[in-house]
Amino acid sequence: MIFTKSFFLQARSPVLVAAIFIAGIGGTFQYGFHISVLNSPSLFIKELVNSTCQQRYGYSLEPWELSLIWSFIVSIYCIGGLAGTLYAGRLAGVYGRKRTLLLNNVVAICGAVLMLLSKTALSFEMIMVARVLYGLNAGVSLTVHTMYILECAPKRLRGMVGVSVAFFVSLGKFSGQLLGISEVLGTEERWIWLLAFSGAAGLLQMLTLPFLPESPRYLLLEKADKHGCETALRRLWGAEMDPGPEMEEMLAEHTTLKGVKIQGLKDLFLDHNVRWQLLTILVTFVTLQLCGINAVYLYSFDVFQAAGIARESLRYAALGTGLCEVSTSIACVLIIESTGKRVLLFRGYLCMAASLALLTLTLYLQTFVSWMPYCSMVLIFTYIFFFSSGPAGVTAPLPGEIFTQSYKPPAFMVACILNWVGLFLVGMLFPLIVEHLDYFCFLIFFVFCFFTGVFVWLHVPETKNKTVMEISEDFKRMHQKRRYSLQSKLSSIYINNIQTAISTKL
Repeated sequence: MIFTKSFFLQARSPVLVAAIFIAGIGGTFQYGFHISVLNSPSLFIKELVNSTCQQRYGYSLEPWELSLIWSFIVSIYCIGGLAGTLYAGRLAGVYGRKRTLLLNNVVAICGAVLMLLSKTALSFEMIMVARVLYGLNAGVSLTVHTMYILECAPKRLRGMVGVSVAFFVSLGKFSGQLLGISEVLGTEERWIWLLAFSGAAGLLQMLTLPFLPESPRYLLLEKADKHGCETALRRLWGAEMDPGPEMEEMLAEHTTLKGVKIQGLKDLFLDHNVRWQLLTILVTFVTLQLCGINAVYLYSFDVFQAAGIARESLRYAALGTGLCEVSTSIACVLIIESTGKRVLLFRGYLCMAASLALLTLTLYLQTFVSWMPYCSMVLIFTYIFFFSSGPAGVTAPLPGEIFTQSYKPPAFMVACILNWVGLFLVGMLFPLIVEHLDYFCFLIFFVFCFFTGVFVWLHVPETKNKTVMEISEDFKRMHQKRRYSLQSKLSSIYINNIQTAISTKL
């Protein structure tokens, strides 16, 4: 019933549906695409690096030198992403969400042009610069796309719309895998077009985004444009829907925060009123990168091969894992409004922890038991299911839901910095961890998943169908109650000890 109602509401708001897809294709889609797209053309890029050095310097690179340059090409994307994140909040506040997204597409198109010219110019440095530009684009889009789409959605659809952020990340990953197969763009002649595909996505958003309104929340709370906000809401939600109640909630928040400037990173870390919200962001975003999803994808090839899948068919099996993530993200859209984000988050992490523990056991036993690889294969898909239906879908929009308007830019900045630094560290350290621990590396990820699940269960309130102010009050109420409970227990113990001491003396 809730699913039907939500889809009916979205069907009456075609502009909102268009905003979800237009913002997504030039937003977090770009981030997901560049996580997976380098797997297919890696051999061709390494060949270009070697050919460039031979032609320029008459020198053939040693294997370790080639690996070092390749690692730099991969990891420099994270450096660009981190730089984009640092400026995204400020750009969104000064120029607005919509204009920032539009200008951001120019960066992606410039990166695509460099990718297309790199092979002809015989210059792997152009690929490096393009990767930095793609990182800048993804860093800005991760923050601003999430802010824009959440601020365009009505409160009752905010959970469903927020999950679309993660859906486009999953769609980007799957698109990178699909376009990278040899039947499409994963060949020696077409690999540059594969790496330049982001330019097409950016161009599509640049041509369509001008037809959408600016964020209503930005217009009202930061530009004090009440008429512009009402016009934008009616366009997004449909003329027959009354934007009055939600505008009143925005105005109530605006009155509460009147005279409060947009806070910076220092203010975010020093303000005790948002301490638990900040801790929630730190814990969930660190674990999002350290939950082991990259390790599971890596070991999936070995598990599928042990289960009898031919080596030449492994890439299609890998597509199956990507398709599983996309389809589960869609399912998450269907269940989030009825289940609630808190439940999806702690249940997802605890079930992921259980899957990782069992996967470690089955990987250990598969050399002794012939049918054990099939159990490992089931556990891999189970893990991806709970990751996509919980943490992957719920975490990304979390800063926009638990922080007030004045703290949103620094909160998104912290979240995205953690995301990029985590991605960089996983890319650099994960191969070393696997080399020394093999499949026992899953036990490290098990610890992160288990304790994050427990943390969310104990310390994070439900956000479904609540305003930011209501969620802030829930945080205060939850932890004040726990603190007072602890104080009363300590007082009771202290009084009992005193009474015991007096009784002993008497």
